[in-house]
Amino acid sequence: MKIILAVDSSAASDIAIQEVAARPWPPAATVEVLTVVEPWEIPVLLEGQNRSALDLLDGALQKLRAAGIQTTTKVMSGEPKAVIIDRAAETQADLVVMASHGTSGLTKFLLGSVTAAVARFAPCSVEIVRPAVRDEDNPTAIRVLLATDGSECSEVAARSIAERPWPLGSEIHILSVVELSVPLFRVPYPPYFDPHAMEELRGQAMQRTEEAVMASEKIITDAGLTVSGTVAVPCATPKELILEEAHKWGADLIVVGSHGRRGINRFLLGSVSEAVASHAHCSVEIIRRSGAVNSTTEPRP
Repeated sequence: MKIILAVDSSAASDIAIQEVAARPWPPAATVEVLTVVEPWEIPVLLEGQNRSALDLLDGALQKLRAAGIQTTTKVMSGEPKAVIIDRAAETQADLVVMASHGTSGLTKFLLGSVTAAVARFAPCSVEIVRPAVRDEDNPTAIRVLLATDGSECSEVAARSIAERPWPLGSEIHILSVVELSVPLFRVPYPPYFDPHAMEELRGQAMQRTEEAVMASEKIITDAGLTVSGTVAVPCATPKELILEEAHKWGADLIVVGSHGRRGINRFLLGSVSEAVASHAHCSVEIIRRSGAVNSTTEPRP
């Protein structure tokens, strides 16, 4: 497993470093700690910036190697979001890990920020790290909420969880939201739809959702992990239900596929994945197959 840990000098990045150091990874996993410096033309500014970058990387290197993780460092120059995305493609990374915000001090990342751009355009999975409040009795255990809709991307997300080692006592909770193929209203049925037809649609949607949960449960339990599943009947949008369940259950990490049943080849502004990544109280991992975004004709950020 190839991981790029993108960092800057912010406290949020230090949390991301600590999270990577605390997690168990597959035996052959490697981490490249990457920081990007501005391409100053004034030599004294460039020299000072490079020196600070090297100090930052050296501290991260020591923490990760002390945790037994194979680690290298890299300083690059340019536009941070473009550099990180290109480096992920160049190294064929499986995962980019970043803090939810950086030196700007924003409480959540905004459209156009480095984290948002990398999450949207990276050719691999991306984890956005936020501080976690762990169980005092078992501080290393991780509570992972997998949001699935039964799509291929959701299956990839489930397999990603199943293929990784997790700390002893970690739990996987699976959530799938019942979605009808017609607009949802805050009344039992739209007046122009036949009630019997709506009941049939609701039953089909419920069956699809239950099957999605069962498919993910099988993948994860076959890997020997502790899992529980739930089906949410919609009284709100999927993103709201996912965020509510994560908060209520006390999730440390939400895992979602990069897109769902609608077949969109990347998640769009306002989609479930991006909304969850933007507003979750905890870390969020957006799963995609390596190369999934670069194979499209999407514009560069």
